[in-house]
Amino acid sequence: QVQLVESGGGLVQAGASLRLSCAPSTRTSSAYSMGWFRQAPGKEREFVASTWMGDGRTDYAGSVQGRFTISRDNAKSTVYLQMDSLKPEDTAVYYCAAKIWTPTRAPNDYPYWGQGTQVTVSS
Repeated sequence: QVQLVESGGGLVQAGASLRLSCAPSTRTSSAYSMGWFRQAPGKEREFVASTWMGDGRTDYAGSVQGRFTISRDNAKSTVYLQMDSLKPEDTAVYYCAAKIWTPTRAPNDYPYWGQGTQVTVSS
């Protein structure tokens, strides 16, 4: 069982930056993929970005491509989400998730989830 803990959310103005962190309770192997998802009020949970701890491949949703960067620290089994040029529409609860092997964009493919961290972007 992998428990994930996110941190780094907050309230910022449009155009600002935030960095989210996701750390597992126990060190995970390079066979894991890590994903970031978000859920705004009244909307379904949506894919934001993912990375495979094995080879570092990354994937981004079109709405964040060029503004968000996912990175990893294999020594700490920690994944980060650098969010730049934030927009009000980025406001949501951001969740970190983990799965074995290759990353996907489907939330249901990820069995392990963090508790979420709130990101609020004011205009």
